Amino acid sequence: MSLKNLSVRSKIPKQYKKILLNKRVINIYKKFETSFSPDQNFIVAVSGGADSLALTFLTKIYALKNDMSPKYFIVDHNLREESKKEALKVKKILKLHKINSNILSWNGKKPSGNLQALARKKRYDLLFSMCKKLKINNLVLGHHIDDLFENFFLRLIRGSGLKGLVSLGQKTQIKKINLLRPLIDFKKKDLIFISNFVFGFYVKDPSNLNTKFNRIKIRNLMSQFEKIGLDKKKFQLTIENLKSSDCSIKFYVEKNKNENSYMNHKKKELILKENFFDNSDEIIHRSLSDLIQIVGKKESPVRGKKIGNIVHKIKNKRLIKETLGGCVIKMVNQTVILTKEY
Repeated sequence: MSLKNLSVRSKIPKQYKKILLNKRVINIYKKFETSFSPDQNFIVAVSGGADSLALTFLTKIYALKNDMSPKYFIVDHNLREESKKEALKVKKILKLHKINSNILSWNGKKPSGNLQALARKKRYDLLFSMCKKLKINNLVLGHHIDDLFENFFLRLIRGSGLKGLVSLGQKTQIKKINLLRPLIDFKKKDLIFISNFVFGFYVKDPSNLNTKFNRIKIRNLMSQFEKIGLDKKKFQLTIENLKSSDCSIKFYVEKNKNENSYMNHKKKELILKENFFDNSDEIIHRSLSDLIQIVGKKESPVRGKKIGNIVHKIKNKRLIKETLGGCVIKMVNQTVILTKEY
């Protein structure tokens, strides 16, 4: 990308023209552009941290080049006294850089336990609500390579399987919203550079130093691993290899669902053929979980342990009738039938 070519298509704010003369900025943007190609308009989640402000700048340049009109939303969890002031400051600074944004606030009583997980859920709830209101299906998030590593270890200590360990991908989908993470291969230091160089500012959340949170414990543990020689590039390669394995499993899951299940539209029943269960445990569990979610029309899949219990009963011919995930599962002779629970 050259500054000249970019200026032909859009009117670039003067402060951006100066910024885009910096070679490091241009190189970071070029890398960003190769990992970001939304098929339609998008919403950007802004926390005020270095990663999200870097994302804000990079998506703004992309939007100017491609004649798009993204929406920017700053999420204020109202968990700290100064959070409202910080959100207003972020909004003001973005405005000075020709970026309009709005603040989404989490109001009401806050829980005393499991705070980070609940705050993350609320953040997504607020952003998903705006996606639906504005009829925009692309939500862009600022997760970077360190988040990828932290997510891996968080899932590992929770006993997650392969699917959970590699769940933080460049593109995933929840509630029919595409979650785009174009910075997932970017280093934190590059995002800090962009934030400082462009905006001269980013919010430093004190909770990032609070070791009572597992994510911070893992972050500190990662820094200790680096001291004894952890090679992040090799670790990233390991994760990519696991993702490749996960893609292979997904292929056979789809094959199993397509070949060994069919819908009886007259009776509104999903029928599982006997061959459905002639697969590895992982293929069976994922296939059944997907179909239960579809029939039960739930936003989230049921837990793996519950799926395992159902599969065990089916294989041992002990399933009569069970309800799970808004779905009724029954066995008639050798046939498993799924219907929606009313």
